[in-house]
Amino acid sequence: MSQDPTRPGGGEPDSWEELLRSMMGPEAAEEAMRAMRASGLDPEAMSRAAGLPTDRNQLMMMLNQMQQLLASGGGGPVNWNLAQNLARQTAHAGGDPAVTAAQAEQVRSALTVADLWLDTATELAPAGGRHEAWSRADWVEQTLPTWKRLSEPVAASVAQALVDTISAQSEQMPPEIRAMAEQMGAAQGMLRQLGGAVFGMQVGQAVGTLAREAFGPADTGLPLVETPTSALVPANVAEFSEGLDASAEEVRLFLAVREVAHARLFAHVPWLRAHLLGIVESYAREITIDTEAMEEAVRSIDPTDPEQLREAFSGGVFALEQSPAQKSALVRLETALALVEGWVEEVTAQAVAPHLPHAVPLREMLRRRRATGGPAEQTFAALVGLELRPRRLREAATLWARLGAARGIADRDRLWSHPDLMPTPEELDNPEGFVAGRQAARAAEQDVDAALAALLAGTLPQGGEPGTDTPDERPPGAPGAEGDGGDAGPAESDRPGGPAPA
Repeated sequence: MSQDPTRPGGGEPDSWEELLRSMMGPEAAEEAMRAMRASGLDPEAMSRAAGLPTDRNQLMMMLNQMQQLLASGGGGPVNWNLAQNLARQTAHAGGDPAVTAAQAEQVRSALTVADLWLDTATELAPAGGRHEAWSRADWVEQTLPTWKRLSEPVAASVAQALVDTISAQSEQMPPEIRAMAEQMGAAQGMLRQLGGAVFGMQVGQAVGTLAREAFGPADTGLPLVETPTSALVPANVAEFSEGLDASAEEVRLFLAVREVAHARLFAHVPWLRAHLLGIVESYAREITIDTEAMEEAVRSIDPTDPEQLREAFSGGVFALEQSPAQKSALVRLETALALVEGWVEEVTAQAVAPHLPHAVPLREMLRRRRATGGPAEQTFAALVGLELRPRRLREAATLWARLGAARGIADRDRLWSHPDLMPTPEELDNPEGFVAGRQAARAAEQDVDAALAALLAGTLPQGGEPGTDTPDERPPGAPGAEGDGGDAGPAESDRPGGPAPA
């Protein structure tokens, strides 16, 4: 065996040298090792202090894992190859049975029946997309592009803050260590890669966990697929059905109606998807990092240890600060999610009432499920600072129910025609006042429309242009009011010189 020229006495390279070679390449690693030895540092002692394995097979396994973390990141703030692989692995944990032909037929049948039932509860037409049965891995593949859009802006901010913090702390290192770091050259790039890998691990774990919980693509309230698609995950529906009084078929039909209602809404309200995702993106663009919290976190962890970094991310130790603009975005997101979920809940209740005997308890179970959230939602809250929970679901459902009862289904659904027509957070506090106010505004619009139609038809009384009072509507005492001389002008006693001669 040839001797290693970088190591006195030759022999097997030590753990620290192998680690440097894996991260920096052979030439840069040799320069770093020379600098360490010239400074009196013992690489073998550093290997032991760092806890690097002495067994060559274990060391090579660890180095391969490190290379996988840093490889194929795509240059973005998140290593999406790693995120996708981990999401699929997490979704498969505990089993991800393939969808059988019988299950696929059951799901398609349930979604078709759901569309028929919904025709009686909403004016929005069927979405017209595909009806599909997904495995958990399918859920990951179909929704990951949207998670990428939502999380990349936050990941970029966190990664840059991590690099800046670690770089600033390196200034406090001994000169020989700082010189070695400078010789690495690509240290910041490596940190960004490592940060992208760590964030990819977190997103992948969260998406994979959601895939084990979600009934379909609309389960979070966000539009996670771009094209009109209605789908259910039979494995998750079956797990949810276990132990319930309702049969598996009844649960499947109930969830199918909810899924199809979401699909109709996002298919026929063209501004809604961009509105919801835009709120999340505007929040992410405003993100700032609590540098003091990050510095404290970095001091307590080894930044070259992916597992410690992953735990730091998942624990939310980076303490994302909220600007006034972000707080406003959070209120708008909570309101929008509540309005979407409230509408879906209301039309689902109307559609299934004649058909499903356990509709009411199922509705309440889903309310509690959304209110508490699961581990995946908690992970995203720590990562992005956003909770995907419609906190005001009950108020929104009440508002839609009262609006439909007062004005009918068509007028209720017409509010989705433009975002300016949607209820505000303040109006959610007072559903009765909202309905009364909208009814009054609608009545005023109808009066104006009728007057304009009469004007165009030539049947409007003289002097009765829209927006003016007719003679019998003028308040007593006003010029021209009944009992005050009509349109005769000033009273006789008010004329100059007194009454006109007879």
